[in-house]
Amino acid sequence: MKIESKIGKVEYPAEKVYTYLIDFNNFKHLIPSDKVTDFESTGDSCSFSVAGIGKAKMKIIEKVPNSLVKIQGSAMANMGFTLWIQLKEMAANDTRAKMTIKSDMNPMLATMAKGPMKKFTDMLIDQFEKMKFD
Repeated sequence: MKIESKIGKVEYPAEKVYTYLIDFNNFKHLIPSDKVTDFESTGDSCSFSVAGIGKAKMKIIEKVPNSLVKIQGSAMANMGFTLWIQLKEMAANDTRAKMTIKSDMNPMLATMAKGPMKKFTDMLIDQFEKMKFD
């Protein structure tokens, strides 16, 4: 299963957005606090609990300066997933952001999870658009 977010517009240079995203200590500011508990992080990894889903763990596995952060994770009884955050600077304070999640889950679970996962990625892009990356 592959889920792609909408493309968001962030009014900061790609370098500022990238620098923020490669530190998981900042990630807790992207996820609404009413959705997540037990958030713990180091620079390259984090874990947290999501109501109705359970514990999730993520770690950064690839970084391409100012354009890509690739994250590997597990959730829902160790279901694995890969998350790409792509950045493209269009102008000095105009960076486009897109998220893609790829997961190998069984077809029945994929059918149920697709809608909520699409909402989740779009919600994160909405958060990117509102964030202050100073």
